[in-house]
Amino acid sequence: MVEPVGVLIACTNRLLRESIARIVNQKAEFRTIGVQALSAGSGQDFIRSRADVVVLDSLQFVIDDDFCSPKEPSKERSVKCILVAMEEDRKTLLQAVRLGVLGYVLREASAADVVAAIRAVAKGEAICPPQLVRHLFDYVIWCTPNQPNNRARARLGLTRREQQLIPLIGGGLTNKEIANQLNLSEQTVKNHVHRILRKAGVEDRLRIFEACQTQELDL
Repeated sequence: MVEPVGVLIACTNRLLRESIARIVNQKAEFRTIGVQALSAGSGQDFIRSRADVVVLDSLQFVIDDDFCSPKEPSKERSVKCILVAMEEDRKTLLQAVRLGVLGYVLREASAADVVAAIRAVAKGEAICPPQLVRHLFDYVIWCTPNQPNNRARARLGLTRREQQLIPLIGGGLTNKEIANQLNLSEQTVKNHVHRILRKAGVEDRLRIFEACQTQELDL
């Protein structure tokens, strides 16, 4: 007999976590490990709970506790996370994926969507809304060396270091996170971003990625 999928529901919104608990409890294939409010440091509790899937409604909590990402390449995640009630936002999706989240469910999703996400993630699959998948494809292309998009970056007059920052900015990393990843000072990264904004002719760092894509289409 197949063991039911253990689901731990930990949402900041009480009505949301109770609603998801009702959905889970209606399915024989699932069993509820716990239903609780999010609090600082709960990430280790999730690991100890040995739940198959943890359902959350806060990306910030994932950022703060950093418990979803596999500790080594090709290793299994300590916790398989699904974010629910999320906005349809490219930056948030990419940041969630980078942090190891396997499921991304929008605010307007149905109960059937939530069930499908839990079922998929429990099997080790990843799931996100079809309308956001394109962003994942674009991001992979922009992170791959020697792709035509490098010509677009060069056309804007970006230096090699500035070109290196584009996919990191597109992935939603903060200046501090970029600095840590590239072993630079945060002020140095801030200066690079300022110059990229000027060269791309945009005022918002979120528009940098779009500006480079526009240059690529014109090539």
